[in-house]
Amino acid sequence: MILKTFELDKIKDNTIFHLIYGKNEGLKTECINEILKNNKGKIFKYDEKQIKDEIESFYENVLSGSLFENNKVIIINRASDKIYEIIQNLIDRNLSNIKIILNSDVLETKSKLRKLFEKNKNLVCIPTYLDNNSILSKLTASILKKENISISQQNINLIVEKCNGDRMILQNELNKIKDYSLNKKKISSDEILRLINLSENYGLSELVDNCLAKNKNKTINILNENNYNAEDSVVILRTFLSKAKRILKLAIQLEENKDINKTINSAKPPIFWKDKEIVKMQLNRWRPEKIKELIESLNDIELEIKKNYNNSLFIITNFILEKSCSEISN
Repeated sequence: MILKTFELDKIKDNTIFHLIYGKNEGLKTECINEILKNNKGKIFKYDEKQIKDEIESFYENVLSGSLFENNKVIIINRASDKIYEIIQNLIDRNLSNIKIILNSDVLETKSKLRKLFEKNKNLVCIPTYLDNNSILSKLTASILKKENISISQQNINLIVEKCNGDRMILQNELNKIKDYSLNKKKISSDEILRLINLSENYGLSELVDNCLAKNKNKTINILNENNYNAEDSVVILRTFLSKAKRILKLAIQLEENKDINKTINSAKPPIFWKDKEIVKMQLNRWRPEKIKELIESLNDIELEIKKNYNNSLFIITNFILEKSCSEISN
């Protein structure tokens, strides 16, 4: 049975099996917490590989009953089709007084595990999708309103942009703001900047912005002045992809209205005033079809980095140098 993330109240208390899949880790965590909000049983967490390696002890834990462990919870992280037969076996045993939650990454339509949960009315299947900036902006405004914290829409956009579509990061940043505002209800832009540590990531954002603006010398200087590592390469890639998608949206609008200032000023979410000039440069250097090709290349780079993580910094650095030196698209 497929349920949307806002339909969790439809889940019956005696439901045993739950599958939550997708890339939105923050939303998946919220769903798990909602499912378990009234649960008082002990929680056991497993990784799929751990279960495969220790299958007997896993079965023993799931199947053994105890007066002190009623309503125990089993959470299986990184679940995939490799665990399909084990889950089917457990379903056939008609378990009770237990909840089993499978936390999976993206599952294709043909996934056996996904099909199993979608077609069985006694199983719950909850897909989660990445949040866009509009959703996160509304969520941020709602949370801050409940806390009676006054922040401008411009600063809300600043917070949301920092999160790169990750609801979990957003919650962490809002917790910082909540703690900071215990004795004050209005926070300035400078305070927001310090709280969400934008200064730490400014070098990464600046690097991507200048690459997209094809500022070759500036891009090279930023690379030379910073000591990036493998973890940074992943953040750079995500930042690159996020900014490329924004430029694509703006470039399409620019082709329609032929007015670059109107395009930038009417952008949603609004562009922070400090970024307007470099965004204008980027729009002058990229056409929609070329940005689409860029986004496809970034997806290929992501796969390459996953396969060669030890060389990820070398891969992303070469890509940045290549794009910053490439000819301006016409």
